[in-house]
Amino acid sequence: MTTHNKIAQITIYFWILKIMATTLGETTGDMLSMTLNMGYVAGFGLTGLILLILLFFQIKAHKFHSLLFWASIIGTTTVGTEISDMMDRTFGLGYLWGSAVLVICLLASLGIWYLKEKSLRVYPITHKWPEVMFWIAVLFSNSLGTAFGDYLTDNMELSYLMGAFVTSGVIGIVMLLHYTTKISDVLLFWAAFIFTRPFGATFGDFLTKPLEKGGLNLDTIGSSAVILILFSIVLYISHRKHYVD
Repeated sequence: MTTHNKIAQITIYFWILKIMATTLGETTGDMLSMTLNMGYVAGFGLTGLILLILLFFQIKAHKFHSLLFWASIIGTTTVGTEISDMMDRTFGLGYLWGSAVLVICLLASLGIWYLKEKSLRVYPITHKWPEVMFWIAVLFSNSLGTAFGDYLTDNMELSYLMGAFVTSGVIGIVMLLHYTTKISDVLLFWAAFIFTRPFGATFGDFLTKPLEKGGLNLDTIGSSAVILILFSIVLYISHRKHYVD
C-alpha cells in the first residue's frame, strides 16, 4: 500500500536532533538501569515494550508525524543502550564481540532490505516494508553505536570527552566525503547514522559518569530532562521552519 512519506527530511536539523536523541537515549537508559536500579534486562523489557508501541503507531500511520517519528528514534537509542550494556555486562560478550554481533545483524538487515527493494533509499520512504526494514536497521545501528562508544572509553581507555572528539572526527570525515567525492549518499548516510550514536553516547556518559572516571557526575534524571527540553526546542524550530519554508 502506498502512503505519504514517513521519514524526516535529511537536513542539518535531522542530524542535530539525531545527536541529541542519542545523548538522551544514553542518559535515559542509564537512568533506568542504574539510577532507578532496574537492571539491564528489566530496563530492556520496559524500553523495548515502549518502543514496540511507538513503532506500531509509526508504521501504521499513513503520513509523517514529527513527534511520533522522533519519539521512535529516541526509543531505539534508549533500547540500543540497554542492548549494548546487556550484551556486555549481563551476557559477558564484551563490547568488541558485542559490536561484531551487531555489525553482522546490521549488515544482514540492510542486505535483506536491498534484496527486496533493490535500494536502501531512506528519504522518502512511502511503503511499509522498507519502513519496517529502516527501523530494524536503525535499532541495530544505534545498538552498534552504543557498543562502539563504550569500546572506545572502556576498552581503549579514552576519556568520554576524547571519545566524543574521535567520533565527531569520523562524522566530519563522512561530511567531507559527501561534498568532495561521488561515494554513495546511502552508504555515507548509514556511516553518519552509526557514528552519531557513539558521539551522543560518549557525550551522555561525559555528563553523568563520576569525576574520577572523567565525567561531570551530573544526575541522570536532571540531565535527561535538560536534554529533552533542548531537543523539544530544536524540534519545534525545525518543524516551524519546514512549514514556513
